[in-house]
Amino acid sequence: MSRDALVENLTAMLQDAGFRVSDRCVIRPKSFDLAARRGEELVLVKILSNIDAFDAATGAEMRRLGSYLDATPLVIGLRTRDEDLKPDVVYFRHGVPVMAPNTAMDLFVENVPPLIYAAPGGLYVNIDGELLADEREQQNMSLGQLASELGVSRRTVSKYEDGMNASVDVAMRLEEMFDAPLTAPVDVMDGADEVREAEPTPDDPEADPDDEPIVTVMTRVGYDVHPTLRSPFKAVSEDNEADDEGPVSHRDVREHTLLTGHSKFTKAAEKRARIMSSIGSVTRTRSVYFVDRSKRESVHGTAIIEREEVEQMRDADDLRDLIRERTDVEEEPA
Repeated sequence: MSRDALVENLTAMLQDAGFRVSDRCVIRPKSFDLAARRGEELVLVKILSNIDAFDAATGAEMRRLGSYLDATPLVIGLRTRDEDLKPDVVYFRHGVPVMAPNTAMDLFVENVPPLIYAAPGGLYVNIDGELLADEREQQNMSLGQLASELGVSRRTVSKYEDGMNASVDVAMRLEEMFDAPLTAPVDVMDGADEVREAEPTPDDPEADPDDEPIVTVMTRVGYDVHPTLRSPFKAVSEDNEADDEGPVSHRDVREHTLLTGHSKFTKAAEKRARIMSSIGSVTRTRSVYFVDRSKRESVHGTAIIEREEVEQMRDADDLRDLIRERTDVEEEPA
């Protein structure tokens, strides 16, 4: 299957599962292909035929974007260089969950999360330690007896009951011995934190020198600017004064987070602005594109602002008002 066909099939699958799906990101380089939302579930999806093409820099950016946008980064692919991805298994590349299309279908369409994850050394599952301890005690079996049955140490059994995960083989033997389900699914939508060790979000990259004047302006008016390297937007900008106002509703989040672009206003910039608008509608953010000169005030919901208009601003409210003015009105045809 070609990658284009794979993207089309997965887009249709997500829509069938009740997700609102953004336009495909078609500008290279790109850290993700689609943004998709269902209720409060937001995923940023990278789609690859061969997941070996997923590199560390892309993984770091997807994880950063997940943090900024409260989204789950996810890779869906068919194979590695050596083998096809196994069904019902979650893999990990550079801290990002990876799965095959049929595993994604089970998760999103059938609401059946995977039970197995791949890690160095083989395939593993989450053991419900409390349930295992209850089953063992109900059968009057000591830690040592269970360890002997499994061919492991008493300390290992104790770790299983404390929450350590087990190989698929051990989990199957435990469930056969106690005739009870002892495994817990992998919570992919929370980043599978219970599987992989918690890793800090990678640091922001340096801003492109050409974008530094805009970063300076955005910072001055009260935004934290997080540069990107592989996205259709140059940065995600967060209003750092919003935290002082207490919790905000999901509707208000749109006012405080901006997908931010910057370049000359060209056909390529117009294309980026359209994609930013589509992603913003899914991620519940506004989008703004700074240019040197333009007769347009918006492109499909992305505000177009000349640098001179914003350079004298000192207050985030003024910028928000201008962006709202240019994105909440009906756009005239180009």
